[in-house]
Amino acid sequence: MEQAVINSGDTAWMLMSAGLVTLMIPGLVLFYGGMVRVKSVLNMMMMSFGALAIVFVLWIAYGFSLVFGDSVNGSGLIGDVTQFAFLKGLDNSEAVIGTIPAAVFVGFQGMFAAITVALISGAIADRAKFGAWLVFAGIWATIVYFPVAHWVFAFDDFVAKTGGWIANDLGALDFAGGTAVHINAGAAGLALALVLGKRVGFGKMPMRPHNLPLVMLGAGLLWFGWFGFNAGSAIASNGTAGLALLNTIGATAAAVLAWLLVEKMRDGHATSLGAASGVVAGLVAITPACAAVDASGALIIGAVSGALCALSVGLKFKFGFDDSLDVVAVHLVGGIVGTILIGFVGVDVGLFNGGGTEQLVKQAIGAGAVLAYSFVLSYVIAKLVDLTIGFRISVEQELAGIDLAIHAERGYEFSDNNQGNFLASSRGAQE
Repeated sequence: MEQAVINSGDTAWMLMSAGLVTLMIPGLVLFYGGMVRVKSVLNMMMMSFGALAIVFVLWIAYGFSLVFGDSVNGSGLIGDVTQFAFLKGLDNSEAVIGTIPAAVFVGFQGMFAAITVALISGAIADRAKFGAWLVFAGIWATIVYFPVAHWVFAFDDFVAKTGGWIANDLGALDFAGGTAVHINAGAAGLALALVLGKRVGFGKMPMRPHNLPLVMLGAGLLWFGWFGFNAGSAIASNGTAGLALLNTIGATAAAVLAWLLVEKMRDGHATSLGAASGVVAGLVAITPACAAVDASGALIIGAVSGALCALSVGLKFKFGFDDSLDVVAVHLVGGIVGTILIGFVGVDVGLFNGGGTEQLVKQAIGAGAVLAYSFVLSYVIAKLVDLTIGFRISVEQELAGIDLAIHAERGYEFSDNNQGNFLASSRGAQE
């Protein structure tokens, strides 16, 4: 690990970025929570908070070492689990990575792991046992996320001497996680949706969002937090961070307009749910490309992702899989769009900018490898969890509502008794 003098400006920016990425968890909680039915809102929120809790504990224990430790035998496949186990040598004020304290880098990257796992949960809303989800989350982070993050984020001679094969050997570009985060989570979401099966009444009864203001608030918080996600991936307060921030704004704005245009042409209405979904689609797509394209390239990526993700929402009905909150349509499709379009509009490397097809091929290989690895392993893990402890709640519990069945709580209490007690208390206070 290279030792360097701590830069206070870089450190301040990375502390803020780590906080912004942490804020993405409650942003996702509101975004996902508002999209489910009222009887499922607490469970949906708990799945994200549960993912944060279990993944970060594993991150400290061995996850960081698997991602940023020296690649075992120089294979580029996985880091040395013993090198930084329990953050050995990093959890003190003297350790430095790049120009920032090692602890800041560890915390920042740990939140990437947590949000990636939390994203998957939207595919199985309303029907997964909470305990089974936590077991899946821990195994998936260990077997899928940590190796893939090593492939993509572990650059030679940054933390480790030898890093991952996608970053160093293949040379595919992924600045902030289009492959490691979004394609990874989207493929896992598809696998889980297939293992758990459809919700009771899927395709036959309405399953509308119960609180669209929460959805829009969540999308806004995600957009805000994503500045830390993308611009923070510069690991410095510099021009690269500024470019990533600008492109994050531009691509997301273009994606919102594209999604709404598709809705208007297809359905006759531009909806608030569409606007919020367009925000996330644009953020997903620009994630791998935010430092590899100029402003016009960002607008292209945003517009293409907004349109294609909006059109992809209908795939679950066409092919008969129940991806509850469209993790596949937004994260898998959006991640592929952003990753592949670098090969077309990337500055100096894109086909449209005189770069030929070499980078395009690299991008396609990187995206395809992560998609295949994540889908196969996610399906196997989910099947094993289902066969051993059971992954899905019963039909009776699903009909009654997963919040009551699993957590013994309701998201909202509007009973007549509660209203009567409130009125009686109010009148007594007035008298």
